[in-house]
Amino acid sequence: MRWRTILLQYCILLVTCLLTALQAVPIDIDKTKVQNTHPVESAKIGPPDTGLYYDEYLKQVIEVLETDQHFREKLQKADVEEIKSGRLSKELDLVSHHVRTKLDELKRQEVGRLRMLIKAKLDSFQDKGMDHQSLLKQFDHLNHLNPDKFESTDLDMLIKAATSDLEDYDKTRHEEFKKYEMMKEHERREYLKTLNEEKRKEEESKFEEMKKKHENHPKVNHPGSKDQLKEVWEETDGLDPDDFDPKTFFKLHDVNSDGFLDEQELEALFTKELEKVYDPKNEEDDMVEMEEERLRMREHVMNEVDTNKDRLVTLEEFLKATEKKEFLEPDSWETLDQQQFFTEEELKEYENIIALQESELKKRADELQKQKEELQRQHDQLEAQKLEYHQVIQQMEQKKLQGIPPSGPTGELKFQPHI
Repeated sequence: MRWRTILLQYCILLVTCLLTALQAVPIDIDKTKVQNTHPVESAKIGPPDTGLYYDEYLKQVIEVLETDQHFREKLQKADVEEIKSGRLSKELDLVSHHVRTKLDELKRQEVGRLRMLIKAKLDSFQDKGMDHQSLLKQFDHLNHLNPDKFESTDLDMLIKAATSDLEDYDKTRHEEFKKYEMMKEHERREYLKTLNEEKRKEEESKFEEMKKKHENHPKVNHPGSKDQLKEVWEETDGLDPDDFDPKTFFKLHDVNSDGFLDEQELEALFTKELEKVYDPKNEEDDMVEMEEERLRMREHVMNEVDTNKDRLVTLEEFLKATEKKEFLEPDSWETLDQQQFFTEEELKEYENIIALQESELKKRADELQKQKEELQRQHDQLEAQKLEYHQVIQQMEQKKLQGIPPSGPTGELKFQPHI
């Protein structure tokens, strides 16, 4: 399954199933020494959600393509650059008719889904005059000009879109975390403004106490260092630290036995370190910060070990990293509590944005309130007219029963009876 890994992992899609079986380095492991290990059935290891809005479409296209023998053979021989450049997409012209038919159907379903999303969004704004077809241009993972056929252009666009989107994924997560931290501090300061001086001092003291409590944790080993990996080897794998062996370690943590350590398998290695700093039971420990710490650790190790930048760590790359000085004598690792996420200027700018958004929301709320009051006034007016008409009808019915001819507003007769 090498082609799937090259294609998706380069795009950071984290698809851990490979299309051709790769022979791992034969390693003898005494399983009796390994605690809590259970065999993993590769069939049960599904590709994780990429976070892309076209994630399901992407996975379905891959599943269909892998059924074509010709395409599989071409991808087995392809390198990352060939896939990225789009040259491989041209091979789509040679796949079987059965595969093309399935791909056509997938594209029609995806176009239909996107149209429904567009319609729902436009309907929420009560805009009925927009051209839904022209709005499909905003989606760059398929060719909107031909909504019924899946062509080589579609495969090329899908690969490039996934590559571009997912290369920015970690960056976006960092930016969202920064906003999260600024919002926390903003809300804390706004809350303090509502307190009297005595209560404010109590809250400030409590805040500093919790901060110190959080910072008082065991030393965190440098991610990817020998000390860090040996700790996993001993505490997670249940093996003798004196018998630490990089090849065996790689084999143990290549969970799906595909010959690579992907991003999820790497992140799993940092759990012990994160548990030193974060406990969901502790009020002072923020689990959002824990996930940011995990992301930073994974990025650091990838930058140090993943030499060809394909978002996968091979056994060769892993072993080379263990030979470096940084592996044996790493620098100390600075956790998030030792860093400043934002400056006062950045916080001030963020608060200005929040204030502007709140002002716009208040303006919109006032407009909606006025619309509500106007609608209520019109409703009351209509109800009054309805009541008045109902009364008039009742009066007319009564006069009719009494034999009194109907009269106009001033009481004059509307008709004269025949004599």
